[in-house]
Amino acid sequence: MRHIREADGERHTVLFVQVENEVGVIPQSRDHSPEAEAAFNAAVPETLTRHLHQHRATLHPELRAAWEAAGARQTGTWQEVFGNGSMTDSLFMSWWYATFIEQVTAAGKAEYKLPMFTNAALIRPNYEPGQYNSGGPLPSSLDIWKAGAPSLDFLSPDIYFDDYVNWASQYRRADNHLFVPEARGGATGAANALYTLGSLAGLGFSPFGIDGRGVVLTGDVSVGLGAGGDGDEEIAAIYGQLAKIAPVLLQKQAEGKVETAIMEGSAQRAGRGRIGDYLVNMSRANGPSGTIDPASRIAAMFLQTGADEFLVIGSGDAQITFTTDRPGPPVVGIESIDEQMLSGKGAITGRRLNGDENGQGQSLRLFSDDAAKGRAYRIRLYRYQ
Repeated sequence: MRHIREADGERHTVLFVQVENEVGVIPQSRDHSPEAEAAFNAAVPETLTRHLHQHRATLHPELRAAWEAAGARQTGTWQEVFGNGSMTDSLFMSWWYATFIEQVTAAGKAEYKLPMFTNAALIRPNYEPGQYNSGGPLPSSLDIWKAGAPSLDFLSPDIYFDDYVNWASQYRRADNHLFVPEARGGATGAANALYTLGSLAGLGFSPFGIDGRGVVLTGDVSVGLGAGGDGDEEIAAIYGQLAKIAPVLLQKQAEGKVETAIMEGSAQRAGRGRIGDYLVNMSRANGPSGTIDPASRIAAMFLQTGADEFLVIGSGDAQITFTTDRPGPPVVGIESIDEQMLSGKGAITGRRLNGDENGQGQSLRLFSDDAAKGRAYRIRLYRYQ
């Protein structure tokens, strides 16, 4: 950190720092050295039990359930406070990893006070501690990390699993900003980026291996790199769009006026979201081949620029209609849809879409090549009896 301050203290190329990577112990669930056994059988530190008591109402449901099932005790050994389940081993390791990394983080900030974070490798379904990185900043142990490492500015998930919304949402908390340092790229990553920056007001989204198509994905996890390629076209396209609307996106994040509707795959037959007084209803549409890809991930980000007006950028082939559940006229119609061709100098209004192009005033059609062509949409809605 001293070197970074000396080399970059004026230019500020480095914005924040990751302290360690995917913290945790494998293949054991916890340390079994004599020192660790003594600590495990000693009293849970009072700093931690006080934190649990003070934040009881907002603890992660898994952590709160384990603590309360054991009596919500404020004194006792780790098993007396959290129970005899395997989760206790992971919580124990979380505390000791967090308190160690707190020392590292505090020492770094004493040299150069940049924001700092630590990231987690997530849990596969039905895996036990030790089969995954036991002790990392997982959703169930975020409160342990908050108590043990207060110098960390946020805790982050590396998300390669299909249920992205579930995992990402657990890291968007009142006491934690969402930043995703590792994730899938491609069309899936483009949709996930829109959801992260839209619905979750994330700080950022960093796909793995965007400099080449060499990322090998098996199932739902990255397992290695092959030869380099031409780069990630889908991520490049959507980031090109986001860069052009960055000022308004940041403004709308702060105002709470940006949301993203997302469909995560074949298990989800429809997507839904809320924008102001309106509900977004999204379904898959024919792609370039003329058929619907039921496994595709699609997303649409809505930035509210007026009471009934929205700027829309999307990823994937989708058909979108609008309804409302708010008091007033019950039917929603589309007053107008104008193409917006985004550039570094702003937006140029293109065609006004009518007839079949807007479903006779009933639907907005997104195309998978919208981002690559720099195309967004400005849509105005109205309500009637």
